[in-house]
Amino acid sequence: MNRPLVITDCDEVLMHMVVPFAEWVDAEHGVLFRIEDASFAGALKRKECGTPLEASEVWPLLDAFFRKEMGRQYPIAGALTAMAAIGAQADIVVLTNVGPEHQAARVEQLALHDFHAPVIGSRGGKGEPVRRLIEEYKPSVAVFIDDLPGHHTSVAQEAPDVWRLHLVGEPAIADKIAPARHAHARIDDWTEARDWILARLAENIPAPSPALAEKD
Repeated sequence: MNRPLVITDCDEVLMHMVVPFAEWVDAEHGVLFRIEDASFAGALKRKECGTPLEASEVWPLLDAFFRKEMGRQYPIAGALTAMAAIGAQADIVVLTNVGPEHQAARVEQLALHDFHAPVIGSRGGKGEPVRRLIEEYKPSVAVFIDDLPGHHTSVAQEAPDVWRLHLVGEPAIADKIAPARHAHARIDDWTEARDWILARLAENIPAPSPALAEKD
């Protein structure tokens, strides 16, 4: 029988992102990032006048951060210790929406913290890449971890047998993001999350499929 598989996001699950990003755009670009939720829409404003940045200005800042400033990121409390325990029981793949162009840098970033796992830099909904991973690994059981509710809906549609854990490891935004409707659990503490994941691996049964009438 093949090993279990855990597919995890990185930003706000394994590594802090919005706080280091906010500090960087403030110091280097004169831009304030008001952390109200996980969306960047309308959250970036010029310090001098308070004018929101245009959508066309946001991605270049994110791209520059991931190209040059990933060293500012630091691990979520307990995340990498939990991953070490989980890795003894399962294969781990990091599925991150930084895009293919930043995939190698993400591998290097995590390796600096002694975390070594395959990394996939994707774009858009994560349901399809999760389904492809399930087809590739053929795991005995699989768990998906992400901070964004929409990805849980996407995975529920494309790979409904995968257990889905909604985890927001950044305290600055955790209380601003409602639990994902299509996740099986919402846990923001990595000690508790580790125990929940290990329990799913030990049970070794497919996840129950939720109704998908409502989308996040």
